[in-house]
Amino acid sequence: MEEEGIVEEAAAVRLMSSDSRWVDGSELEGEEKSAALLGFEEEAILRRRLWKKPKREDSLNVEAMIIAGSQGLRKKENLSAWSTIAMAFQTLGVVYGDMGTSPLYVFSDVFSKVPINSELDVLGALSLVLYTIALIPFAKYVFVVLKANDNGEGGTFALYSLICRYAKVSQLPNQQRADEDISSFRLKLPTTELERALKIKDCLEKNSCFKTLLLLLVLMGTSMIIGDGILTPSMSVLSAVSGLQGAITGINSDAVVILAIVILAVLFSIQSIGTGKVGFLFAPVLALWFFGIGSIGLYNIIKHDISVFRALNPAYIYFFFKRNNLKAWTALGGVVLCITGAEAMFADLGHFSVKSIQIAFTFVVLPCLFLAYFGQAAFLMKHPDSVERVFYDSVPKAFFWPIFVIATFAAMIASQAMISATFSCIKQSMALGCFPRMKIIHTSKRFMGQIYIPVMNWFLMVMCIIIVATFRRTTGIANAYGIAEVLVMLVSTTLVTLVMLLIWQTNLFLALSFPAIFGTIELIYLSAVLSKVLEGGWLPLAFASCFLFVMYVWNYGSVLKYRSEMREKISMDFITELGSSLGTVRVPGIGLVYNELVQGIPSIFGQLLVALPAVHSVIVFVCIKYVPVPIVPLTERFLFRRICRKEFHMFRCVARYGYKDVRKEDHHTFEQLLIESLEKFLRKEAKELALEMSPEETDADNGSLSPDVPELRVPLLSGKRMGGAKTAGVEDGSLIPSTSSPAAEDPSLDYELSALREGRESGFTYLLAQGDVRARKDSWFTKKLVINYFYSFLRRNCRAGAANMSVPHMHIIRVGMTYMV
Repeated sequence: MEEEGIVEEAAAVRLMSSDSRWVDGSELEGEEKSAALLGFEEEAILRRRLWKKPKREDSLNVEAMIIAGSQGLRKKENLSAWSTIAMAFQTLGVVYGDMGTSPLYVFSDVFSKVPINSELDVLGALSLVLYTIALIPFAKYVFVVLKANDNGEGGTFALYSLICRYAKVSQLPNQQRADEDISSFRLKLPTTELERALKIKDCLEKNSCFKTLLLLLVLMGTSMIIGDGILTPSMSVLSAVSGLQGAITGINSDAVVILAIVILAVLFSIQSIGTGKVGFLFAPVLALWFFGIGSIGLYNIIKHDISVFRALNPAYIYFFFKRNNLKAWTALGGVVLCITGAEAMFADLGHFSVKSIQIAFTFVVLPCLFLAYFGQAAFLMKHPDSVERVFYDSVPKAFFWPIFVIATFAAMIASQAMISATFSCIKQSMALGCFPRMKIIHTSKRFMGQIYIPVMNWFLMVMCIIIVATFRRTTGIANAYGIAEVLVMLVSTTLVTLVMLLIWQTNLFLALSFPAIFGTIELIYLSAVLSKVLEGGWLPLAFASCFLFVMYVWNYGSVLKYRSEMREKISMDFITELGSSLGTVRVPGIGLVYNELVQGIPSIFGQLLVALPAVHSVIVFVCIKYVPVPIVPLTERFLFRRICRKEFHMFRCVARYGYKDVRKEDHHTFEQLLIESLEKFLRKEAKELALEMSPEETDADNGSLSPDVPELRVPLLSGKRMGGAKTAGVEDGSLIPSTSSPAAEDPSLDYELSALREGRESGFTYLLAQGDVRARKDSWFTKKLVINYFYSFLRRNCRAGAANMSVPHMHIIRVGMTYMV
């Protein structure tokens, strides 16, 4: 039967039949149904077999051997004190660039909406800024959100992958039981409030609407981050160079815009070099910047008005709103700019540790930002007319040029960090099947996170130049900037709340207090920034809508395509009836059939059998699959299976990657490692069959199986011996090999190894399955529009699949097939 496969009696119990199909145990209802599916008459055969962790170390990995740190998750939290301090210093150049440059434009934007009529206005705005920084970045991110990391990785997709591991909410149905045995997959449950978590899990898994809403929420947050990649360079660079206007005679707004465009063009042009080449300068420059703004702030406090510390009293917030009413509410759109880049603390967690980010913010970033804002407020108390250029006017004249140069470099560094974060988001989206494939260039052999996506780089550059040339001032860009930042924060608040309820199993009162406090604050800010939609706020909404549409359409089409392939896969009975010749001529050579199925024979293989006059003597079905973990260790990356009997010479290889894993493949190396892995697979298979023989279950006279026991062929499971020999089931649940001959004397092993070597000498052929989907004629018009036009357009224009690996065209055979959905 086609449904032959694994019988899973419990989480650790697995069994496999001769067709090597993998079936989730949740689909079976007891041993009786399992026996019917497998076609056995004796129910006693189906007993437990504990699945053991694989002993074999597969070497089918290419890039992990040359990328440092990819063979396992780094233990970042066990660093020494000095290493943590050094890492905290490095975070200044990567994490806090955006937030560190916010004093360039916060007060100028706030008081563009609320005129300064009294010192109460200055103190009220300052108090709003101080408590916004204290509540959102400090209280929310430093103490709560940073702990909701995925094995040291942060960001929207990290939270989503964390939820996907605990509840089956992923739209793509390619989960396997073996994925749960990856060392980084399992979750720790720190509390005993399990009943509520199980109810939430059950609700998420059974309701497709909740799955879709969760996916849309994650995609919306990712779209906003991409929008930030456009707005941050525009805002930061334009704010930095605007200091020239008024400082040098003859410099007008046109000259400032042209200079900003030149700097942006240079910034995006050097992306292909990689941040590693100049990254060592980032932290010292930002450290100098924070020291500079803190020192200037302290200078202004002492010189102008030390009583500005009165703003620590939150009563001035009340006075601010009482005096300005609606204008005070609109001014919140400028106040929120003081926390731009707060999400970077969580998104860039993968490069650092939680402690290093906490230390850097608590002891460097927070004090320096407070001093900077205190100093600007003190300056405005004496010079309210300088609000438009408050930052540069408050700088002592002797230090103007050094501060201007440092500010320009700090703005470029902040932009660089956001551009890199955008590239990372695109890569993670592609890994989880939510973005069309694009060319990714790895710019560093030492650091796996440093990537460059040419198409996105030039798109970001063009959009930044258009924005700067169109708006010409930071005020309009600030209206757009605030909406993107607040929406990303709201997404993080929602996902972290779900993590608290589902995974942490936090006390219900504490879990609901988190969105009640921080979600309310962010909704207030969102209402303020949305009031500026017509004044530039439409920009991030337009960007986010476009990217959200592209990502959802790609995910929707990919899921329909995968389900169609699952529905139309070839029956194992059909393959068995064809015989070992597969109904055609088997010629020497190795055929690598790339497909997306993790179980079963893809229907595209039937097309190959029909279209080709001959097929290769060895067939390997290769599936590249991404699992919801950051990194899959090298020893746990590949699963191998035997398909059909030995004389068929058909195998399956599932290559599992995490969303942070790097894939840089060369077909020559890949082919060599594939053969080595298959040879190791075959030798281990034969060796462990002999070692696990139980003489009590064999005939004492001739060592043969008892005649009443049917035969069962069990392939290798995740590197563990389970295939290629006759076995018998007994009442205690063990599986017994039928022969005691050593592996070295097994003639079938020598035959398979010789066939494999002969196929290697004859060469490899890459058989690429190119399946397409079309909506049925009776489908809704919307579905026809999305699938037949939008999704098809994305598929035609995206990068070819992962199987290309610079393979010569003469070694590639492409076979297409259309599925009606």
